[in-house]
Amino acid sequence: MKIRDRLPLLAVLCCFSALLLLPEVSAQAARDAMLLCAQTLIPSLFPFFVLSSLLIACGASELLSALLSPLMRPLFGLSGAGAAALALGLCGGYPVGARTAAELVENGALSRDEGERLLAFCNNAGPGFLLGICGGAVFSSPRAGAALYLIHTASALFTGMLLTRRLPPLRAEPLQAAKQHRDVSLAAAFPAAVQGALAGILNVCAFVVVFQVFTRLLLCALNASFRASLPCALLIGFFELTSGVMALPNTRAGFLACAALLAWGGLSVHCQTLGVLSASPLRGKLYLRGKAVQTLISLILAFPALPVLFP
Repeated sequence: MKIRDRLPLLAVLCCFSALLLLPEVSAQAARDAMLLCAQTLIPSLFPFFVLSSLLIACGASELLSALLSPLMRPLFGLSGAGAAALALGLCGGYPVGARTAAELVENGALSRDEGERLLAFCNNAGPGFLLGICGGAVFSSPRAGAALYLIHTASALFTGMLLTRRLPPLRAEPLQAAKQHRDVSLAAAFPAAVQGALAGILNVCAFVVVFQVFTRLLLCALNASFRASLPCALLIGFFELTSGVMALPNTRAGFLACAALLAWGGLSVHCQTLGVLSASPLRGKLYLRGKAVQTLISLILAFPALPVLFP
């Protein structure tokens, strides 16, 4: 067996050894992650999970399809039904957009090809995180949070236009099946939406705890001077978004890094997204490509904001 084939086993053994050597650090990281889930993630994401399911069950995708097809079709080559996932993804935060796209495919509002293309740009950070955490806590400026949200939204839209235009046109046959809609009563849809939202939020919280422990152990292994640097914040943010963003400095470089990290999302968010998609017919083949393109576009769009926010 080649050395590279043993790298996953080696990485797991290193993490296991770190847990044994630093039990107090890992336990405190898990407690902090659970507190984050209880105080921030569950209150902000759970209602969006429930409402997104109810909107789709009650026919919101058909309404949005009729209203937004004139925009979705020329911009992204997708039917208007996909606007539900894009809008909820920009309002609800990770991974609401991916979960909504999966539900649209499962309910027949979108074909699988459309859903996979939509995943490339519909799964995004929400305004609460950008305005509250990034703007308020990191940069102490509501304007910085608002600018980051505009950059994040624009980069998602540009990513969708760039990627979908380079793909071959969608076949007409799946879109005909997407017109079918089953009437579901609110009495039946509400319990299913709450149960599905509970499963979704548990999936999100589980990955947050695991990656919070991992990043805390990684910090312990790094040099003390490196821990306070911008490259360290980028490294942590590559794995776990919240910890990486909170470690950024209130500088021009920190703002650029924040825009890039928000677009990337972090491996924790990617695992949450893939966990949401595991029970759906969607595959994430375009998802990571979209996140990489969006990261580059966000970085480019953030430069013009620097003279205004950091004169």
